Amino acid sequence: MAFQTYSLFVLSVIMISFGHVENRLNLLQLQNDIDKLKADFNSSHSDVADGGPIFTERLKSWTERNEKEIILSQIISMYLEMLESTDRSKDHVRNITEELYTLKKSLSDGSKKMEDLKDLTKLQMSDLKVQRKAINELFSVLQKLGDTSSSHKRKRSQFQRLCKC
Repeated sequence: MAFQTYSLFVLSVIMISFGHVENRLNLLQLQNDIDKLKADFNSSHSDVADGGPIFTERLKSWTERNEKEIILSQIISMYLEMLESTDRSKDHVRNITEELYTLKKSLSDGSKKMEDLKDLTKLQMSDLKVQRKAINELFSVLQKLGDTSSSHKRKRSQFQRLCKC
């Protein structure tokens, strides 16, 4: 229950940090709807503060926009899962759910990336067959890493040439 109640507060932070809600009226309506949802879940209960934040702390280490989309897509999925068991006849629940689905659609690429990361953690690196495959791919992986780092260097040097700092 603490997960559900505290996470309602974080919902507004996520939507604002993602930048989806551009219209001031939508933001005010959404905040209103979230306040109603907080009341539904009794999120002012004292156990909400136990253990600290569950989402906002994790968001701090994801700094690049592409990175944030990956973790936000997972967090949004968790909110949608949580809201499936709520009373959908309430307008505020429907409004929040619709907004989350809209966000989720724009983040479908992030979901795939997150699945890839989960799959990587499941690899049994002690398995000899997996080790053989990994060794066969090592050079290609290092090439990709080199491509990535050289493109960053290229962008940085282009900026230095353009900047008259």
